[in-house]
Amino acid sequence: MSQPRPGTRDRRAMLLEAVRDGSGGIAELAEEFGVSESTIRRDLASLAGAGHVVRTYGGALDTERSPHEKDRENAAAKDAIARQAAALVRDGEVVLLDAGTTTGRLARHLAHREGLTVVTNGVTAIRELAGFAGIDLIVLGGRLRHPNEAILGESVLAQLRHISPDRVFLGADGLVPGRGLCCPSLEQSVVKHAMLHAGAEAYVLADHSKLDQAPFSYWTPLDREYRLITDEPRIDAVYPAFADSVIVADGSEIVGGAAHHGRRGS
Repeated sequence: MSQPRPGTRDRRAMLLEAVRDGSGGIAELAEEFGVSESTIRRDLASLAGAGHVVRTYGGALDTERSPHEKDRENAAAKDAIARQAAALVRDGEVVLLDAGTTTGRLARHLAHREGLTVVTNGVTAIRELAGFAGIDLIVLGGRLRHPNEAILGESVLAQLRHISPDRVFLGADGLVPGRGLCCPSLEQSVVKHAMLHAGAEAYVLADHSKLDQAPFSYWTPLDREYRLITDEPRIDAVYPAFADSVIVADGSEIVGGAAHHGRRGS
């Protein structure tokens, strides 16, 4: 006797697992689950609306993990990058933090400082800083995007026009020479670009797993001077085109192909 087909909710949960395991074609998924292609399309549309998958032509692409899941990936590297970034921040500065797990770790390293103003659109950073009276926390208001907990929208762009932070720290889902930062949505790519140009100094925080990776279809061009902070020790040899100045999480800085130790511009 054949097994009963799973209900809609169970099927969609199983479909999400199948997509995460690499199955993305409509016809392939329909055959696997014993339903019509139109049913698979409806299921994928529901999963996309909930932020679990990104629709592509003819199928689906596994998309963002939750912030908790992402924070566990390369955790030691992210923390080293965050500590290095925090060391650049001077007392009394205004700092703009992008949404993300590495920028959230940076917020954690800034939380016990005094006299800092931190502006952010990231729920992770807000959680890290909300309980510390020494931080003047400014939350950019807008629409909360799931699953990465970024606050986005026209209201965020309008508020960014009214600030000029000393330093901007951007997170990355992927970073490709000549293209910039890879983003999970067009709206997020636009907000990141506005952040990039808002501050006096701009930094991109990206561990080695993000370098030369393009998991999504939207881009923030890195069309101004910036510095990359990463844990990749051979960045000048492996990825020479990322930035004129790269700060490695061990404290060295690579400028024009030569490694220097200590902090420049601090």
